[in-house]
Amino acid sequence: MTGSTGSSGPVAATATSAVPAVRVPRRRGTELVLIVLAVLLSVYGYCDVGLARSGTVPPGAAGYGAGLGVLALLAHCAVRFRAPYADPLLLPIAVLLNGLGLVLIYRLDLETPDSDAAPTQLVWSTLGVGLFTVFVVFLRHHRVLQRYAYLSVVAALVLMILPIFFPAVNGARIWIQIGGFSIQPGEFAKILLAIFFASYLAANRNALRYTGKKVWRFQFPTMRVFAPILVVWLLSVGVLVLETDLGTSLLFFGLFIVMLYVATGRGSWIAIGLVLAAVGAVLVGSFEPHVHSRVQDWLNPFASIDAGLGAGQLAQSLFAFAWGGMLGTGLGMGHSILIGFAAKSDFILATAGEELGLAGLTAIFLLYALFVERGYRAGLALRDPFGRLLAIGLASIVALQVFVIAGGVMGLIPLTGMAMPFLAQGGSSLVTNWVIVAILVRISDSARGSLLPEGASEARP
Repeated sequence: MTGSTGSSGPVAATATSAVPAVRVPRRRGTELVLIVLAVLLSVYGYCDVGLARSGTVPPGAAGYGAGLGVLALLAHCAVRFRAPYADPLLLPIAVLLNGLGLVLIYRLDLETPDSDAAPTQLVWSTLGVGLFTVFVVFLRHHRVLQRYAYLSVVAALVLMILPIFFPAVNGARIWIQIGGFSIQPGEFAKILLAIFFASYLAANRNALRYTGKKVWRFQFPTMRVFAPILVVWLLSVGVLVLETDLGTSLLFFGLFIVMLYVATGRGSWIAIGLVLAAVGAVLVGSFEPHVHSRVQDWLNPFASIDAGLGAGQLAQSLFAFAWGGMLGTGLGMGHSILIGFAAKSDFILATAGEELGLAGLTAIFLLYALFVERGYRAGLALRDPFGRLLAIGLASIVALQVFVIAGGVMGLIPLTGMAMPFLAQGGSSLVTNWVIVAILVRISDSARGSLLPEGASEARP
């Protein structure tokens, strides 16, 4: 007995000390270098616009660079101290896209007298980075959001209903306007719905996958399980159709189908989603006047020119892309302002295409693709279904927005009136996109941090 007892101590100590030290690189230095590069590229673009337009460096270049640099450094410090294992690419990509958006808006401001859209966008950027910092610092783990799934869906529906009681703007009731202040609540609703979808699908994924009737090759879940999420989706899309906000309706529909596919692993949902989307698009495009006019513009973008009325918005956008060629006309040297009132919002990608060319446009799309890929990677690395679905859902929101907007301004699909993430003028969109970055940063920190085995310590260099 004595020998056995005496030998158990060293054995236990050896087993405990045998847990190896694991080195998971934090890569915060890499992130900082990329952020500095993103800020420098944005400042260079700002100066390039001034040199092209007036031959001198804009007087506000130093203030612009300092403002963007301070915001980026604040966000980096929050990540460094509160999410040390976060993906090192998410924040620099967001900073670069945000900075490029400020440059493009400033460039268009020079063509519109008495316009101060760029300074206003910088204020919204400050608010967005502030919320990013709050989420990274105070949201200890992404699973906390799962507790508020049903509160999120109620808040999302309320936010989408509110604009019905306010006047329409450019044919759509998507804004809440009080005095000189306006906000687009549907932008915030997309994050709340993603949280609800992720929570509900994570809790019921097995029932959705294995129960119900099988018709030919399609497995349909029981209505008892499927009805709650289907009702929420129908209510949200129905409200948006009443508001003629078809762009956000398409976004929510795509988000719903993608997350349902990820939760169940059944490709039949993609096929069903495409069929329903096609049927809905034909019906709404045929009977809703505002949407019908956009479909007609898409089918014949040069009809107004043939009628002697001049080029419309879509035609001017196509001319801008064509004029940009491979390398573009150069920042500040294009004519995309001819597009009209939506040049800084819906059609800001046309300015990028004209002045940066196909090469610059490809670089922008690659930045978006890399951002979405890192979001997917963070989700797939997680062990909990809620975090996986939430990360893929949030990254898919960005991917769907880019597809819908780019397709619209390039004439591939009808215009939908949404804002290009980070690039376009619009405070609501910019703020919510920064919140998406914050949640993805928190999720990626959990995913990479989980690579440390329980009881192991990080190796020190």
